[in-house]
Amino acid sequence: MFKVGVWGPGSMGVIALRGVIDHPQLELVDVVVHSDAKAGRDAGELCGIAPVGVVATQDPAPMLAGDADLVVYAAGANLRPLEAVEDMVSILRAGKNLVSCSVVPLVFPAAPGPEHAAFTEPLRRAALDGGVSFFTTGIDSGFANDVLPLVLSGVSRVIESVRVTEMFNYATYPDKAAVYEILGFGKPPEFTAFAATPGVFTFGWGPVLHQLAAGLGTKIDHIDESVERIPATESFDTPTGHIAAGAIGAMRSTLTGYVGEKATLVVDHVTRMRDDIAPDWPQPHISIPPKDLGYGLASGRGLYRVEIEGSPSMRCEFEMADDHDHDLGARMAGASRMVNAIPAVIAAPPGIRTTLDLPLVTGNGLFAPNHLVAT
Repeated sequence: MFKVGVWGPGSMGVIALRGVIDHPQLELVDVVVHSDAKAGRDAGELCGIAPVGVVATQDPAPMLAGDADLVVYAAGANLRPLEAVEDMVSILRAGKNLVSCSVVPLVFPAAPGPEHAAFTEPLRRAALDGGVSFFTTGIDSGFANDVLPLVLSGVSRVIESVRVTEMFNYATYPDKAAVYEILGFGKPPEFTAFAATPGVFTFGWGPVLHQLAAGLGTKIDHIDESVERIPATESFDTPTGHIAAGAIGAMRSTLTGYVGEKATLVVDHVTRMRDDIAPDWPQPHISIPPKDLGYGLASGRGLYRVEIEGSPSMRCEFEMADDHDHDLGARMAGASRMVNAIPAVIAAPPGIRTTLDLPLVTGNGLFAPNHLVAT
């Protein structure tokens, strides 16, 4: 039984919190929150179940001084990456192993560039000083664009190119700040969203390409970035807000990694607020029908597609849904990936670990009747 703390039970962290509580091999011992509304509440109440006897606090000192073997750090960090790194350094220096989804470039800290070293070096030193390991994962970046394509590559004879495409409708994503401010949906075309700022996508997801290259025994020489945004042709409502006619309703962000002069590795994000916007962009072919929320095509459809050209060429579509909501299914998968990786991270040598370092992470212990199935 491993003792676990959770720091930041937001849109991803609250799912991880429930996962830790339910997991038969884990014991929740600490919860750190940022908001006044969550402070003083029982961890069970925060994730919609009966009290479990662990009360959330805004003070991280008890967690750092306590007996947690590992901390799941899921606090939002899109606009505060350096603060998140400081939080995580304090966890590692306290001798706590760490799993996180917050700072996406840390999925592969060996990615070249001084901007990445500024984040990774303090964490590397802290992990070594604390004698613990640190692992960043999730669904994207994470399982969908590192584990899945690398596993599929294991049945290849020859590989010419690999493309991983996220196709998601963000209409049901609960973090309104991320959807409307960071991604810029619902904003006029002249509004420069943070996620559409040149270089931001390369900084965040370039390490994914470098990790794929390392896993396939090659090296990327340079990366091209493109970002396209499409306005909605008519006004419509979503479960999280209103999209006016002429406001941004879809965005496509693409990174192409070149080996020599050949476009070899691609990460493509195709995101919409309604399924019929930008119809010529890639579309998901879903088998799990989305839940009817009364908003027409604003239904939260989505999946990940991996395409490998070579011998044999292959295409794999990875679809997730929880209660027929594909966005919730993706967050459930990303948070569960963190929780299920806990034993492997604790067992790993001190330092920063990646998917390439860890053994196969499975749902060990989750199969009924050994595990209480969440409802």
